[in-house]
Amino acid sequence: MTTYTGKCHCGEVEFTAKIPEANHVLCHCDTCKTLSGSAFTLNTIIPQDDLKITKGSLKTYTYYGDSGKGVHCNYCPNCTSHIYHHQEVMGPKIVVRTILLNDGKSFKPGAEVYGKDRLGWEPEVATTFQVMPPA
Repeated sequence: MTTYTGKCHCGEVEFTAKIPEANHVLCHCDTCKTLSGSAFTLNTIIPQDDLKITKGSLKTYTYYGDSGKGVHCNYCPNCTSHIYHHQEVMGPKIVVRTILLNDGKSFKPGAEVYGKDRLGWEPEVATTFQVMPPA
């Protein structure tokens, strides 16, 4: 387990995250596309207690995912970088944006989720789950 530091785009929010493997989980869901303005987002799933906000505070909004349960998006109130999401269906685990980590550019793809929504021109770069991996 390694502790990484990260920050939002403007630097108003800083955080640490304990991550077991230096890998990205690429999410191709339509919500991530809308939130990021990109073809996918780069993430990892960790226990909520393994994320610490060390500077600033976050704003939260909620939408409802495929499960019908809430997804709480936590982001910088200034630049709107999404630091993490908490999907109620995942219990005490959260989805952290790994590209916001200072070492995030060195991470390799570890898995892909919502492969069913991958854009037709995107190649598969890691083990892909059509929706989410089995619990």
